[in-house]
Amino acid sequence: MRERRQIVGLWRQGGSAVLVTLVRVAGSSYRRPGARLLIGAGGEYAGTISGGCLEAEVTRKAAWMVRNGAVVEQYSTMFDDTAEIPFGLGCGGVVDLLVEPADTPECVALLEAMERSLIGREAKVVTWLPGEGKGLRRVVLGEDGAVRFASDGLSGGKVDCAKELLEGGEYEGRFVEELRSPQRLFVLGAGDDAKPLVSMAALLGWNVTVADGRGQLAHAARFPEAERVVVVGQDGAAGLGIRRNDAAVLMTHSYEQDRAILASLLPAAPGYMGLLGARHRSSLLVSEAAAMIGWTVAECCELIHAPVGLDLGGDGAEAIALAVIAEVQAFCQGKIGVSRRLTAESVAEQIARGGASQYLQVQCSLAESR
Repeated sequence: MRERRQIVGLWRQGGSAVLVTLVRVAGSSYRRPGARLLIGAGGEYAGTISGGCLEAEVTRKAAWMVRNGAVVEQYSTMFDDTAEIPFGLGCGGVVDLLVEPADTPECVALLEAMERSLIGREAKVVTWLPGEGKGLRRVVLGEDGAVRFASDGLSGGKVDCAKELLEGGEYEGRFVEELRSPQRLFVLGAGDDAKPLVSMAALLGWNVTVADGRGQLAHAARFPEAERVVVVGQDGAAGLGIRRNDAAVLMTHSYEQDRAILASLLPAAPGYMGLLGARHRSSLLVSEAAAMIGWTVAECCELIHAPVGLDLGGDGAEAIALAVIAEVQAFCQGKIGVSRRLTAESVAEQIARGGASQYLQVQCSLAESR
């Protein structure tokens, strides 16, 4: 997603010459279909289509390739000096690259759709690949299914066909893709340990919101890479607009604030919800938040990752941030393996062992001393 931002940024600077899209892979490849490379008129570029094997060659020849319009070029990354397909690099696959001039209506429509996707307006794009005497044609559909762009000369039947293609990939000369919005991450807590978490998420191209009830911490100057920084009130996370496919990490280090935010966050049911803190503290938070909203502890535990993050080892804010980002990334990509989770039984055990009660007593003592 960060790469998409870079491509759109280069395009908006003007002078872009060629857009290269990886549309098909046979065997192994460093990048998946949909990877892109935008080449400027001066040879500068944004994005990648390989692990660095093809960029120099494609950048050098791209303008010549599209002298008569868009083309599909095939490259082999097999280590085979006798192969007819250029050029063997030992990576183990064959890739098809769509190379198109950046100034055509079709390419402009695609780049505009990529730009809109970065602010939450998703799209589906169907491209009829050039070949056999036919040029490139394209349809761009909005998330509501409405046609945002269609190449001149496309029949109504072709457009209707585009609406029926739901899964991305290459289909009999057509390349289908969904331009999804960046992952949204809500960092609920603006302490110093939130800074590396925000930085790592931004490095992945995610849209990050930082929220905290403490105005002296929740201000944009502390988190320049965040999309927005918000001071929350008594309603906790209720006014942040958190949706089911979002990720949220609760890390204010304030027990009372964590409890209020957790109680407001649970009904929103974000796809990923992580809770920073020791098991005995998290157990008490979950049990009290459950009572506040009338849920069972088991229902709450189904939604919460605690302790937050993969068990990668290490210590300090950066190591914790890496563990959290790794778990969120794995979860959102459907690749999560073993994750640490609370259960109703473990919550009851922690409370029965007195760990949570001792923590609360310490908190009360601290409050009385202020």
